[in-house]
Amino acid sequence: MIKLGYKASAEQFGAKELLGFSILSEECGFDSVFISDHFQPWRHTGGHAPYAFAWLGALGASTSRITIGTSVVTPTFRYHPSLVAQCFGTLGAMCPGRIVLGVGTGESLNEVPATGMRWPEAKERFARLREAVTLIRKLWSEDRVTFEGEYYKTEKATIYDRPDSMVPIYVAGAGPMIAKYAGRTADGFICTSGKARELYTDTLLPNVAAGLDTAGRPTDSIDRMIEMKVSFDPDAGYAMAETRHWAALALSPEEKVSVEDPLEMERLADALPIERAAKRWIVSNDPDEHVDKLRPYIELGFRHLVFHAPASDQERFIRLYAKAVLPRLRAEFG
Repeated sequence: MIKLGYKASAEQFGAKELLGFSILSEECGFDSVFISDHFQPWRHTGGHAPYAFAWLGALGASTSRITIGTSVVTPTFRYHPSLVAQCFGTLGAMCPGRIVLGVGTGESLNEVPATGMRWPEAKERFARLREAVTLIRKLWSEDRVTFEGEYYKTEKATIYDRPDSMVPIYVAGAGPMIAKYAGRTADGFICTSGKARELYTDTLLPNVAAGLDTAGRPTDSIDRMIEMKVSFDPDAGYAMAETRHWAALALSPEEKVSVEDPLEMERLADALPIERAAKRWIVSNDPDEHVDKLRPYIELGFRHLVFHAPASDQERFIRLYAKAVLPRLRAEFG
């Protein structure tokens, strides 16, 4: 069975407006809502960056069924892991069985401006993430945790408000090491669509499987989640034009590495032609074409699709996609 979610575009809409869209997505039949935790958005003009932790509490109190979580939060720089454990312990206690903590190694755009820190190499970022996840789980499962790690310490720390069972931790990544780590230890793996097929077939999914095998875990013990970038509207020209706001996603890693200013990111993105801005997205006014282009991801093994739409009219997108595309996917894939 597949799960079909809605990506709350925190970089595009203000917190109150975004909350309304997410409540609507539950009413329209989506299964989950995930929000990124950015300190700064991808672009300055028209950009937003609501505080995800507070926003998730409001969403949990305003809904009753959907799974909600972060895609993703970085529990290693702006936040000490113990603070993340406290926050998601509280959310898990308030909304039992509905909370997911999605984590990743982070981006300098979010961490450097908020802290003034030196942005470390990938090796250190990955080591910090592993240690943070270990500490978070200890704080959820033990009392008075004294922890002495390479990067983090606690002294007789207790999380007093926490769920009866562990909040699932999903790990996001785009490389082999973190995919294998997710397979070994995580409850879910998160990646994004629109990249070369070989990344999924030769790198990410095989390494998730290798991690599962190394840890002796069943194949179905991890949720394979992917953020699907889709632009759908009866007006094909509108669907194409709406991808412009998210042109930064089409920048290569080399083009945006260590870019920490939304104004500079915006400048780089605005220089791209619309054809390149739309390259990461499934852009079509035909619901059957959307299903056809989503099918390969499902056939690869992704069972949790979270739809990220660039539409300025999110209510229109939610209602259209829920009526025209979601039923087709459920009819074909369960």
